Amino acid sequence: MKTLLLVIICLTVFSHVIAQQYKYIDSNKVMRLRDYQKKIADSPDYQLVEIKKLVPNIVLDIRYATRNNFMHKAMYKLAKAYVRLPVAKALKEVEDELNKQGLGLKIFDAYRPYAVTVSFYELVKDTVFVASPRRGSRHNRGCAIDLTIINLKTGQDLDMPTPFDSFSVKAADNYPNLSKAKIANREMLKTVMEAHGFKINKSEWWHYDYNGYSNFPVMDIAFEELN
Repeated sequence: MKTLLLVIICLTVFSHVIAQQYKYIDSNKVMRLRDYQKKIADSPDYQLVEIKKLVPNIVLDIRYATRNNFMHKAMYKLAKAYVRLPVAKALKEVEDELNKQGLGLKIFDAYRPYAVTVSFYELVKDTVFVASPRRGSRHNRGCAIDLTIINLKTGQDLDMPTPFDSFSVKAADNYPNLSKAKIANREMLKTVMEAHGFKINKSEWWHYDYNGYSNFPVMDIAFEELN
């Protein structure tokens, strides 16, 4: 009887530890690799696809795979960009439209594992430019994209209100005190993205969420696992 009681206590403690796996969120709300693999077998739209494989001519500048970011260290081991399949298809439509004007997209970030969102928050303790780990980021759902427009001939970024990941009021989607060129370029990006199912983040001109993101769970799967 004592042995049985001890086993029950151990199992209860173990279950509690699993449930408290994450500091800010119930672990049951975060999808890991095994559940993800089961889900995509039945629902192809759940698949996180490598953007470059669907849109080969898109340019990547994955800052969090380098030290050139506000964390000042590499947060990803692989310089890749993943999004849900419907998001990748929409990005292809955007890229095709821009290409007709001699322009294209440059991706700074896409799907982001939940653990990275936690690291961001614990450094800056801000929820304007960094997502709250208590609910997770839309990047964690594979439905958010950070990007800009480039000139295909020169390879240069169009002049935008601020650099990527600038924690500044000038990064807001409607900040008015800018040059005409910066406002026009910001609005061009906004217009083409919204025409293909994206919505801008009000605080960041570079951040767009795909419509229907709430249909997808927060995930914590490293790039190496996806790869």
